[in-house]
Amino acid sequence: MTDHSSSADGAGEGWPSQQPAPPQLSAEAARSQVAAAWVRVAPQSNVPPGQVAVPSLPPRADRPAAESKKDKREQAKAERKAEYERKRAARKAEYESKQAARASRKGGGKVSASTTSAATTASAEATAPTAGPSAAQDAPAPARSGAKGPDARFDVPRPGGRLPSNGRSTHVALRATLLITTCVFALGSCGVTGLVIGRSSVSVKPAALDGKDLDRYRLTDFPVQSAAVFAEEYASLCMTYAPENTDKRRESLSRYISAGVDRDCGWNGKGKQQVKQANWDGTVEELPEYGKNGRYLNIQVTYTGGRTTTLSVPVYVKDLAGASGLRVVGNVGEMPLPIRDTAPALEKSEEVVDQELSAQLREQVLAGYFKAWAASDTTALTRFTTPDATPAAVSGLAGALTAPVVQEVQALAPEGTEVGKKPTYTQGQAVPARVTVVWGGGGADDAKAEVALKRSYRVTVVNTAQGWFIKDIHGGVMDPTGGRADTPSTASPTAAPASGASAPPAPAAPSAPSGGASPGLPTSPKPAASAPAH
Repeated sequence: MTDHSSSADGAGEGWPSQQPAPPQLSAEAARSQVAAAWVRVAPQSNVPPGQVAVPSLPPRADRPAAESKKDKREQAKAERKAEYERKRAARKAEYESKQAARASRKGGGKVSASTTSAATTASAEATAPTAGPSAAQDAPAPARSGAKGPDARFDVPRPGGRLPSNGRSTHVALRATLLITTCVFALGSCGVTGLVIGRSSVSVKPAALDGKDLDRYRLTDFPVQSAAVFAEEYASLCMTYAPENTDKRRESLSRYISAGVDRDCGWNGKGKQQVKQANWDGTVEELPEYGKNGRYLNIQVTYTGGRTTTLSVPVYVKDLAGASGLRVVGNVGEMPLPIRDTAPALEKSEEVVDQELSAQLREQVLAGYFKAWAASDTTALTRFTTPDATPAAVSGLAGALTAPVVQEVQALAPEGTEVGKKPTYTQGQAVPARVTVVWGGGGADDAKAEVALKRSYRVTVVNTAQGWFIKDIHGGVMDPTGGRADTPSTASPTAAPASGASAPPAPAAPSAPSGGASPGLPTSPKPAASAPAH
């Protein structure tokens, strides 16, 4: 007993008394006690009579279940990601701070508000602790860069409302552009519609040509070609006669003429004459008595003796569209040949002939080329022609002429070359040349074995890295002298007759028509076309 009392006294002196632990309650018993306490402190609502008030219990707080390894890994991964984002934001804030300091140094110590705001925001994001979703929702939105103030935000207008003040001018310009475009399209549509309606309501007549235009361009309904062939046949019959064929000739002529035309075509029945050819010379004259259905056609008739004359034949055509119902409606008249005039001299004062190049082409290029060209030797022609040579330059005469001798070559220097100076040529430059060739022999015809023919050509040569090659060839060369050869007084006194040329022409025969030379008579030679013109 003494020991127990002393124990009790000792407890009163400050030693902690060892009281028994409260009994552990089960989860259901603890929940019942909490529910009873909640009912006592919770406000009571009015309960209708006959019903029992059921208190609302607080939410059940069960103990959290043990986390799995997968959840732990996910949580650790999320923490590492958050740590990485925090460090990244800190580096970004540090970089922007340096940028702001550098900008302040360049700008004389002034830092723009947007740069300062962006650096402050980034620094706050980097140093702020990671918060939950609720904190992110409650945090104010960062200021928009480029706004007028640090707390300015981007305002979105409600549907149908006005745009912010900074976009109002653009909106007004857009509306004005749309309005102007609509007006322009409306006016254009009205104009096109009016034009279509106006054209459809007005009858447009085709433009008519006057008589001068019709004569100038020969735009007529008269079938000229058919009438010309008809007149050529009649002229050939009319100008061919012999006493033994009088009746047959009269019968043939009657099929062409009208009733009042001379059936003998002006012949008295004596003498003989034969027409070699009769061709329309292109001359048409209106026949007033028949209007658009009649024309005078000039037919050039050449006789076997060599004389040439012109017959004017009046022709009537009944059906202009079908070119039928043709008839010679009058007696023919013999007219002179078309008037020959004097040809003007050519202006070649600016031409410069490269004598050095001309000699080089004559000896090294053209001599072999014309020999291969005369025989149409394609293998040999490739040595003298360019790859893009024309068909005329690579085809040849197929033996029609033989034994060519290049007599003269005139290679024209480039334009702008001064007389007395050596011209220069670039690679690929084309140079025209006038060439005179004398052909000897006539191939298989023995009668032409001793005949020499002089012919002129226009040859185009090209300068290449391997030398001069021929690209194109044409026949014929212009006479620079001009004038007319049938007038001795106007002929050039320095022109010498060519080899084998005949003497100057004799006076024209009395039977020759006025204005034309007598066929078959020798004429004086033209001046040599190969004389160089400087």
